[in-house]
Amino acid sequence: MFGLALQTLRFRKGGFAASFVALFFGATILVACGSLLETGVHSAVPPRRLAAAPVVVTGEQTFDGDALPERSRVDAGLARKLAALPEADRALPDVSFPASALPDGDGAPERGLTGHGWSSAELSGAPLADGAAPRAQGETALDRRLADRLGVGTGDRLTLAVGGGSAQLRVTGVLRPATGADASFYVTDAEAARLGGIQGQADAIAVLPAEGASTAELADAVGKALAGTQARTLTGDARGEAEFPDALAASTRLISMSAVFGGLAVMVSVFVVGSTLALLVQQRLREMAMLRAIGSLPGQIRRMVVGETLVIAAGATLLALVPGWFAGRWMLGLLADGGVVSPEIAYRAGWVPMVVGAGASAAAAIAAAFIASRRAALARPSDALAESAVQSRWLSVPRLLFALLCLGGGTALALVTALVMDGPLAAATSGPAAMLWAGGIALLSPGITRVLTALLQWPLRALSGFPGRLAMDNAKARRVRLAGAVTPVVLVTGLATALLYMQTGQAEASKNAEAALIRADAVVTSSVDGLDPALVDRVSALPEVFAATAYTAGEAFIVQPLPADEDPDEEPDTVELTVRGVSAKGAAGTLTPRLTEGSFERLRGDTVVLPTSLTGDAGQHVGDTVQMVLGDGTRLPVKVVGSYEAQPGFEIAFLPSELVLAHTDTGLVPQILVSGEQGTDTRALLAALRGLAQDGPPGLVVADRATLEDSADDNATSTWINYLLAGTIIGYAVISLVNTLIVAAAERRREFALQRLVGASQGQIMRMMTVESVLVALLGTLLGTFVALATLAPFGIGLDGSWIPRGPVWIYLSVIGFAVLLTPAATLLPTRAALRDRPAEVLAVA
Repeated sequence: MFGLALQTLRFRKGGFAASFVALFFGATILVACGSLLETGVHSAVPPRRLAAAPVVVTGEQTFDGDALPERSRVDAGLARKLAALPEADRALPDVSFPASALPDGDGAPERGLTGHGWSSAELSGAPLADGAAPRAQGETALDRRLADRLGVGTGDRLTLAVGGGSAQLRVTGVLRPATGADASFYVTDAEAARLGGIQGQADAIAVLPAEGASTAELADAVGKALAGTQARTLTGDARGEAEFPDALAASTRLISMSAVFGGLAVMVSVFVVGSTLALLVQQRLREMAMLRAIGSLPGQIRRMVVGETLVIAAGATLLALVPGWFAGRWMLGLLADGGVVSPEIAYRAGWVPMVVGAGASAAAAIAAAFIASRRAALARPSDALAESAVQSRWLSVPRLLFALLCLGGGTALALVTALVMDGPLAAATSGPAAMLWAGGIALLSPGITRVLTALLQWPLRALSGFPGRLAMDNAKARRVRLAGAVTPVVLVTGLATALLYMQTGQAEASKNAEAALIRADAVVTSSVDGLDPALVDRVSALPEVFAATAYTAGEAFIVQPLPADEDPDEEPDTVELTVRGVSAKGAAGTLTPRLTEGSFERLRGDTVVLPTSLTGDAGQHVGDTVQMVLGDGTRLPVKVVGSYEAQPGFEIAFLPSELVLAHTDTGLVPQILVSGEQGTDTRALLAALRGLAQDGPPGLVVADRATLEDSADDNATSTWINYLLAGTIIGYAVISLVNTLIVAAAERRREFALQRLVGASQGQIMRMMTVESVLVALLGTLLGTFVALATLAPFGIGLDGSWIPRGPVWIYLSVIGFAVLLTPAATLLPTRAALRDRPAEVLAVA
């Protein structure tokens, strides 16, 4: 039968080309997802400035398996201890801090500069090209590219916005260009600690080996010297984590995203390939009936279909390996450009994702072929011959069972989403639910389309006349094949609407939840790197101001105490929290939460205000002390001084701003929320705040509440991920839609030839097919809308209690309009091509 399968491919090139296209794009997406997953697992971040040091020491950048949001630093005194090792030549502490170059006039500041201590300058391997090294406070040396960009040279003055204020530095030297240092400038070690607000700490320590010492020997000696500390010893590509700690969190995000993306792609691939193969098998029922009539066994028929599919899958997956590898690299670049992952992550994709992606694609194809060939293989030859002209039987026990499983699974996930999931977690079950709903609808689509066709036949006949009547007769007689054409339309409209509105709903809910916490009239921010915390007191002292608070976003963890009967060696449970650092004096006057216990005024020192979901019967009580791990990994006991009712799924804990800032990279305040005195006009308040810019910090920006609400959404990263995910899956579904409709129209060449021989004109056939394509589009959009609503209603209830989808209506209209326009185009173009041949020639070879 495999020999017969190979011969069959020669005579059914068009149909098998459709299978090839579906398998090729499916395998390409799977290989790309696998490549991204392997890249995330490797987490390779090649060092740049620190590349000359074979061993680098930095703080532990993870907690409980999660990447820390802030940099974990090490004691700068460790450099002396490590330099004294026999295997070490030198140990150089590295301190980095952000800065912006201020223009002499009214131009915009040059952001994104990074300052370093001069001790680490030699690691860049770039000697001075001009001038001398900085030796005193107020002196700096610049990378040549940065100096050219800023238009400065040796002896010039450079004004920087740094540490919440400004500093004027004299350029004493210019360094030759070095890798990873194009935005770097260097100051003395003491100046770096002062400007960066980092006293007695270092971001990393670069250790250089003594003569004759290998990297392994040096790393082993350093590791033993650091035993009992929180410091980590890094070698190889892992050294890049010391320079780019954000890359670690990005790698974790990349792993989870590519895993979810790949899982959904597999489901869509099975769906698409299965529907394509089922349509092709339906078109070959007469051929398979003849094979059965001359003695072929059901197993042989199945082996023939599976063999054909295996040959196509082998070619498609092999050809997809290289495009899949490049597609993964392209997607990683897009994710880096969108800020989803760190651009420093190196693309690491070997043979494993290729083998897994190709295997998964081939397995999906073989499974789909086995299922699609079942009816043709088991049917009696006489029944198959009778049904080959017009297929009417479609329902079987396995099909009904799988349909009920899909619909039952979709219902179960809908209930879990609506009743159990809160906030953004609702998206975790909504995506799989959409696929289950679409699968259940597809399996029952012949019966569903029969009912809907009966409802739509009269208006379509009335509007389209005789072509409409003929189209409706075809639809009723060919309801199984009609359902095969409707299914990809359901997939496109249902998945596109559900995925896009899930994203807009989540973004709007997050924005509303954040805005609902704030009742300030104005906000003070910075166009550079942040504000000095002391500015909060200056703002509060203005006569037009009623209250002002620092507002710093961050993340933290609560370490739950072990039960008394638990093994003390067990790891305690942790709860991840979104936190906001606020000022005790001004929080109550600028924020909306009304504490059920305690007071914001008590939020001083090591204290916290928790949502009631974590207090009372749920865990800690007001007055208790809890163990918290802050953004840089520092663990300390914190006293609960208040609790409030938070929106489920959007719980936020409040900490003193001084405590949060002490454990951030910069120690600067990103925002100051301001409420005006009663009776103070908003314009007068804004004018008073803008007056601070005359002798205040550089880059001071003042905005009203409307601007504050517009900037409340901080989910740009998740938005980008979801749109990329939706776009790729929708694109694959669109390919399936076009593929299926072209195959379905091309298969009817014999029918068109017979119609022309009995007197039908090409125009009449085209009008008939137009009505049929409109019917397919209407049925597909109706069922796709049901899939979307069945997904979005429970998602909205779990998100914030509203079942109505959130987002602009033009998204839905665009999706529906796209499907309605694409369906006739994909139907009429192959129909027009089929009508070019003379009827007699078509019948002679059919």
